[in-house]
Amino acid sequence: MASSDSTLRAFFQAPKYAVVGASTNTQKYGYKVFKWYVNHDLPVTPINPGAPAIEVDGKEYPTVTSLSALDGAGETAVSIITPPAVTLKTLQEAKGLGIQSVFLQPGTFNDEVLAFARENFKTVLGGDGGWGSEGWCVLVDGERGLKSAGKL
Repeated sequence: MASSDSTLRAFFQAPKYAVVGASTNTQKYGYKVFKWYVNHDLPVTPINPGAPAIEVDGKEYPTVTSLSALDGAGETAVSIITPPAVTLKTLQEAKGLGIQSVFLQPGTFNDEVLAFARENFKTVLGGDGGWGSEGWCVLVDGERGLKSAGKL
């Protein structure tokens, strides 16, 4: 099933969020997406196995090494910013944890990853659609999703 505005709304109705591929490098999308969640006052956990924390606007946010380290993983909607092979492994882990909602940023998936996500998760944002030129993206479509979910 293709992603839609109702999928976007459903993703942002989650009580918690995580960003897999959150980065300490301010030039990378893993940082920009994590910062977007922080700047919108959403309860978000950065997932980065190589850094103890990610600093945004002078405040440090402790990282966790994997989805398995999240408290309440089943209540967490996950944005993913990793290469397709890593994304597939992340989705397999997410499925085992009962995660229901995933947002696959542009560049994080191929046909196999998208098919796996759509077969195994209730809410999947990824692929064609959204308001950006590269498909669904938190940085482009997120505020619209927050508004439709009543969080903005």
